[in-house]
Amino acid sequence: MQKESVAEILSKALAKKKINLKIQEILERIEIPPSSEMGDFAFPCFFLASKLKRNPADIALEIREEIEKIPPEFQDIQTKGPYINFFVNRGNLAADVIKEILEKKDNFGSKGIGKGKKMLVEHTSINPNASPHVGRARNAIIGDSLVRILKFQGFNVDTHYYVNDVSKQIAMLVLAGAEKLKFESMLKKYVKISAEIKKSKKKEQQVFDLLEKFESGDKETTKKFNKVTSTCVKGQEKILGKLGINYDVFDYESTYLNRSKEILAQLEKSGKLFQDEEGRIVLDLKNTSVEGKMRTPLLVLTRSNATGLYPLRDIAYTLDKMKKADSNLIVLGEDQKLYFNQISEALKILGSDFPKVVHYSYILLSEGKKKKKMSTRKGDVVLLEDFLEDAIKKAEKKSKKKSYAKTIGIAAVRYVILKNSADKIINFNLDDALNFEGDTGPYLLYSYARASSILRKIKENKKIELKYDELEPQEIELIKKFAEFPEIVLKSYNNSDPSYIANYSYKLAQAFSDFYQNCPVMKSKNEKFRILLVKSFRQVLKNSLNLLGIDVLEEM
Repeated sequence: MQKESVAEILSKALAKKKINLKIQEILERIEIPPSSEMGDFAFPCFFLASKLKRNPADIALEIREEIEKIPPEFQDIQTKGPYINFFVNRGNLAADVIKEILEKKDNFGSKGIGKGKKMLVEHTSINPNASPHVGRARNAIIGDSLVRILKFQGFNVDTHYYVNDVSKQIAMLVLAGAEKLKFESMLKKYVKISAEIKKSKKKEQQVFDLLEKFESGDKETTKKFNKVTSTCVKGQEKILGKLGINYDVFDYESTYLNRSKEILAQLEKSGKLFQDEEGRIVLDLKNTSVEGKMRTPLLVLTRSNATGLYPLRDIAYTLDKMKKADSNLIVLGEDQKLYFNQISEALKILGSDFPKVVHYSYILLSEGKKKKKMSTRKGDVVLLEDFLEDAIKKAEKKSKKKSYAKTIGIAAVRYVILKNSADKIINFNLDDALNFEGDTGPYLLYSYARASSILRKIKENKKIELKYDELEPQEIELIKKFAEFPEIVLKSYNNSDPSYIANYSYKLAQAFSDFYQNCPVMKSKNEKFRILLVKSFRQVLKNSLNLLGIDVLEEM
């Protein structure tokens, strides 16, 4: 659209000055001025000053002089100090953007860059030992939004969930007889057995004995492990489904038990394996990216009895994943940064690439001045299921119809998590998240519903015409926000960060609010044009919210 045109114009002008920049480099430097009076796009020349040994304001003037003819989509191109400012032809912009939105509808904003490409995304992968707490929801919600963005860009996406069924946690539950329990009782049982094992070395050894039996294929033990795992996975899947999160494939760690010898044999050829004083097989990671990040750069792969540990199976699993798609993405907690680096270095030794990773920080729940960090082992958690129920109950008190409460509650939770970049800690206050004013999910739903209310008043036989008179500042700003959407989606894709879309959604809703307050739609002289603006806003906000996993409401 217009931004690409700006880049093309600048590329030609820069080439005349023998400054060769790729279009993508120029696009990344183009800015949106804080005021329309300063133009619609701006290109800063500061970065050229050191290269050319010239004043950036003089460089801006010289580049501007190389632009001989102003294309029809622009009204003017000016310089202001070190900036080259582009003023878009507002009538043409409005016509082009609105036409594209109304033609593409649910596809507006997609650049289709993933067509013909396969993507595998692994996210959530909670230990199958209890009902998930709120902190775990961040992984699932970020992962789900990234999947939606990838699909929107045309990728064929498979969403995977890695089930850690060969784990000490499952063995603990089996020792406690949890294979007979329902999912709702797992957490209480897990907390109890954790406390008992902490006090008893004998019970801890029993846990390891059960793991060894499971890994060796003992039928009775395997049956118990599978029952606990199945109960937990189904329970977790059901709860996450309430948030609109679904999975294509559940991969089980036990599938890779028989791959241990094969992976060890491959690593042996590197000369980096050795047996430590305890008899464990260890991978030496000296002279890799993890050196300096840990006291001893080593990755333990087996126990002293030669049975494989989780990292060994994780290497086998990741090798398998890398063969199944053109690209791989994984969402992991920030506490797994070092571990992921270790696995990545092991994969490099094996001659394999590794997934792109998104690390996320944790959630603190705020209750007044109290903040709470969660631990499943201690039972010090706020369960996601309970948290969602609380959000929906509170939403019922604020909405006109109880049937809207679920949508509002889920929008509140998902939006708070997604508007923050993944590396930031979230201080989550549910009452604030459910506010119908300000930077919240319910406010965005209300903005959509308000636009829908306007459109319900239009008579069916009213013919809409694409006719543009002089535009008000609020109309211009709204149209410019529409035009930004494809770039915002692309930025979210490039950075694997849904927060760009979430924050854009709020700014879009603010622009619509300014328009609504200052530009009456019905019975105004520009009624037909403004109806098109409302229709376009509704479509763009819907597309944006869909990428965040938030359903819209026609009324509230």
